[in-house]
Amino acid sequence: MKRAPILVFFILTVLAPSAQAQEKEKAQVVEDPELEFSGYGELSFGWLNYGEDQTREGGAWRDSRLVFDSTRFVLKAEMELPADFEFEAEIEFEHGGTGSALELEYEEFGEYEQEIEKGGEVILEEFYLSRTFSDLVRVRVGRFYTAVGLLSYHYRPGDLIASGRPESETTILPAVWDEMGADVRLKWNWLEATAQVINGLDSTGFSSQGWVSTGHQTRFEFIRARGLAGVLRLDFVPIDGLKAGVSAYYGDTAKNRPKPDLAKDCNDPEEARVAPCGYVSAGLLILDAHFSLELGPARAKGLLLWGNLENADVISARNRNLSNFLNVLRSEVAEQAILAWGELGVDLLHGFDTKWRLEPHLRFEYYDTMFRVAEGVFDPPRFERYVASAGVGADYDNSVMARLTTRYRWFGDSSLRDQTEVFLTTGFHY
Repeated sequence: MKRAPILVFFILTVLAPSAQAQEKEKAQVVEDPELEFSGYGELSFGWLNYGEDQTREGGAWRDSRLVFDSTRFVLKAEMELPADFEFEAEIEFEHGGTGSALELEYEEFGEYEQEIEKGGEVILEEFYLSRTFSDLVRVRVGRFYTAVGLLSYHYRPGDLIASGRPESETTILPAVWDEMGADVRLKWNWLEATAQVINGLDSTGFSSQGWVSTGHQTRFEFIRARGLAGVLRLDFVPIDGLKAGVSAYYGDTAKNRPKPDLAKDCNDPEEARVAPCGYVSAGLLILDAHFSLELGPARAKGLLLWGNLENADVISARNRNLSNFLNVLRSEVAEQAILAWGELGVDLLHGFDTKWRLEPHLRFEYYDTMFRVAEGVFDPPRFERYVASAGVGADYDNSVMARLTTRYRWFGDSSLRDQTEVFLTTGFHY
């Protein structure tokens, strides 16, 4: 009987150091996570030959003005956590800081509006927890970029060939579109598939000028997710340097409005219930095809995107009655919008022993935020826009870059005055 306590004591004596070592190693991983910082910044200096009021008869009046902007500074933090989890957050400072500003809104008869934007000056663009399984599957939960278009993947100054982000994509879609939800990515050989379930847009912000881009939920403290959206993206890499794919987005836009003013009317509704008869169908469908190429001295990117909004006329009618305090345009919204853009650059220093890149570039854009409208809705030709850009860029070691680009813009009606811009942008990655 005395052997049992002796045996237990012997086992504990042998195993205790091993267990303590494992606990110490585990604690070391938790106490000393790896934290990395990166990011980018961008400045722009521009000359424009037209005035700010686009609603003038014949288009904006001739002018000669300069515009300077500390466009954005982005800080990204990444941390490795135990059990193969990772954390990432990205904060963007736009236009020099935070606070309120006056905006002269010509689309509302030249009224001054005070803008205090939670999502317009300091933005938490990404904030998620992720885990990768056997290098094939990655799962993310939190706030991340929506897998639609090209700017969700190519948004740093050096990623783009011409000066600035394409105005076609940033007009029709939220600029570098981020939402909250869950994301799963499968990567296998030459195929990359991404599926997302995220919160939908708020249709009170839809307008003639920006279609659904201003429906991005940034005006309130909480994000409304009564109406969800789903995204599916497929990318193919047939050869090194070429990626091409398609994406599809479908989401509800009626249920995320601040008030349930798109609820259906019905007989004998249930008492004490929000929208007892459901909501008006206001589904948003977006489809795109895209590619990016880096082959030898040449770089190129392109995007074709089309979208359709159900019951756009009903949304427009409801939006006309919105409160002034909501700070939305309340203009007619189209049933369909379309955009296409592409850019090309060729490195003249390719093959030389240098870290410099000298790259003449071309970019062309077409977009129409009122591509198809409901019966009886006026379609202003100034919302059909064409932009041709040409210039030259210089990069050093993909760390510091500058772009000088001239843009020429014309409209769907030849009676509208064309517009010319010259922009110098500088940027850096770190």
